[in-house]
Amino acid sequence: MEVYPVFKTVNLCKKFDNGVTVLEGIDIEIYSGECLVIAGANGCGKTVLSYLLTGLLEPTSGKILFMGKNLSESRSVLRRSVGLVFQEADAQLIGETVEEDIRFGPENLKLPKEEIQKRLNYCINTFNLGQKKDYSPRRLSGGEKRRLALAGILAMGCNTVIMDEPFANLDWPGVIQVLKLVVELKDNKFTTVILTHELEKILALADRLMILAGGRIQACGKPSDVLDVLDPSWAVRNPCKQGLKIGDCTWL
Repeated sequence: MEVYPVFKTVNLCKKFDNGVTVLEGIDIEIYSGECLVIAGANGCGKTVLSYLLTGLLEPTSGKILFMGKNLSESRSVLRRSVGLVFQEADAQLIGETVEEDIRFGPENLKLPKEEIQKRLNYCINTFNLGQKKDYSPRRLSGGEKRRLALAGILAMGCNTVIMDEPFANLDWPGVIQVLKLVVELKDNKFTTVILTHELEKILALADRLMILAGGRIQACGKPSDVLDVLDPSWAVRNPCKQGLKIGDCTWL
């Protein structure tokens, strides 16, 4: 399977109107089919980076390339190809029922009714939401809401998924649900980006690990190589300090 950069950023910088620089000098490539885990403490710029990659924020300077083209030239393709699961999944659940929520994206794309129904059936079955398709999304558990958010993304045909702090405020069963979804995405060769500070739950599934601290990339590479150079000042806990191996760093 051919591997190519889905995203490439060059000297990316984001400064807010109050003068605070959140990200500076960000040079990354995110490759097709990989699971990239971006770790960093709260406030390090992970969420801002996800908003920049998905076009929800504009960079102050630097470039973002999506599939080899400037992001500004490929927004229509981006919307159909890349989905972001917010830290607060409620923010993107807008249907009155689970089924309506999954239908919303494909209907906005004005797909044929037969194709919408096909995608709905696939997502309902894949994410085990059949018994709750008539429920209000607000009645779902935290893990179920993230499953629904991801179902809506896949129903649009996205093949790249970015998940911002996907384990936040979840209990053990909810974390397990999310991890099983990540495994399924990997098995189906989706490009997956996980932004988190909870490496003990996900590191075993990572192809690469990136550390973001102080608005800059401090290290990026194979998880074992990055952990070898982990600096306490980056405020990222090394889960292997507890005697675990990288392959043990998952709650599955």
